[in-house]
Amino acid sequence: MLRIHYSEYEALRAHGEETYPHECCGVLLGKAEAGVGNHVQQTVRAGNTRTDSAHNRYNIAPQELVKIQRQARGLGLDIVGFYHSHPDHPAQWSQTDIAEAHWLGCSYIITSVEKGSAQITNSFWLTGTNEDDKRFDDEAVQIDMAAKEDERGQA
Repeated sequence: MLRIHYSEYEALRAHGEETYPHECCGVLLGKAEAGVGNHVQQTVRAGNTRTDSAHNRYNIAPQELVKIQRQARGLGLDIVGFYHSHPDHPAQWSQTDIAEAHWLGCSYIITSVEKGSAQITNSFWLTGTNEDDKRFDDEAVQIDMAAKEDERGQA
C-alpha cells in the first residue's frame, strides 16, 4: 500500500494539469514501511526532458535525479517512487512505462489528465528480483487526510 499526504497527492495531480498536454514527472520521497508499503512524505517536481514525444513519454535527467536523491538524504528520506501523467489516456501503465522502470520496490503513480483536468490516479508497485522478471502490481493508495486538517490549522 502507498500512503501519501493529501497535500502531496493534490500537488502531483495539479502538476499534471499544469503541464497538459505534455506528461509531467516527479519523484516521491519518504520511507519504506516494512510489510506495509511506501509512505510518501514529499513530492519533488522534475523536468520532463523528452522533446521528441513529451505528450506520451517522460524522462528525468540523471543529473536532476542525483540532485533529488541528495536532497532526500539531507531530509532523512529515500526515493520511494516516481509519478507522471498520462494526458488523455488512462491511468494505467504502458509497455514503455514498464520498460523504463528500474527502481525495484518503488511505487509508480500515474494520473490520467483528460482535457487538462486530473481524473483518476493509480499506483503500481515495481516488483521482481531483476530486470528480467520485473513487473507492476496494482498498489492501493491511502490518502492521509490528517495532513489536510493540519494545513487548515496552520492557515
